[in-house]
Amino acid sequence: MEQSFSIFPLGDSAITIDLGNHIDEQLNRKALALLDRVQALGLPGVKDIIVAYSSVTVLYDPVSVIQGGPVGTTCREGAFGYMKKRLEGAWQKVASGPDGVGEKNGDPLRESSGNGHVTRIPVCYEGEYGPDLDLFIREKGLPREDIIRLHTSPAYLVYMIGFLPGFPYLGKVDPGLEMHRKERPVPVSAGGVGIAGNQTGIYPLNSPGGWQIIGRTPLKLFDPYSATPVRLKIGDRVQFFSVTKQEFQDYVR
Repeated sequence: MEQSFSIFPLGDSAITIDLGNHIDEQLNRKALALLDRVQALGLPGVKDIIVAYSSVTVLYDPVSVIQGGPVGTTCREGAFGYMKKRLEGAWQKVASGPDGVGEKNGDPLRESSGNGHVTRIPVCYEGEYGPDLDLFIREKGLPREDIIRLHTSPAYLVYMIGFLPGFPYLGKVDPGLEMHRKERPVPVSAGGVGIAGNQTGIYPLNSPGGWQIIGRTPLKLFDPYSATPVRLKIGDRVQFFSVTKQEFQDYVR
């Protein structure tokens, strides 16, 4: 059965194709495959392509689209019409095809997986590193060890990167760990590992945040001076593992 989708403009210089407004692993993989298709088209005027949970947004320069498209065609369709037709064609090829995954790169903590890389990330859940862990203990009625076990068991999919440079939106957490956001944002230290709804994520920088912070990782997820500034990619997998305060400090050194 053909999957439904919608295409709409974002202002006069961007277009979004939405495959379904919910968190779904299959749709996310289709969005990644669509990204590959759109990149392969070499469309004129494209400035950036952004993948979210189940959508792809193409940012473009309308003038460059008109000038770079087939003579006469883009003048009749306009920049949005031209991009819309190309996105529709790309989606039709993806809808019934195999899912795509990102490229591999070298990292000592990354392992091979049939569904993309698995990056093992150390997390300290102790004391000041997990300031909201007691909230989970009270509201979920679970001992600390069970909460840590539930959080470290899955290999989470990186659905998207956003909010802050390198911030990974990971899912889904065990239903027993789903938790509401804070009513007001509070300061969060870089490396803070939090939960909001059925997602978990990592703050790559010091920032205000409303997620419930249950731990902290010593790893840097964003380094502007690195050849690859963002450590994780959409389509990767993340496996957390628990470390002590001393082990956390050893990573820092």
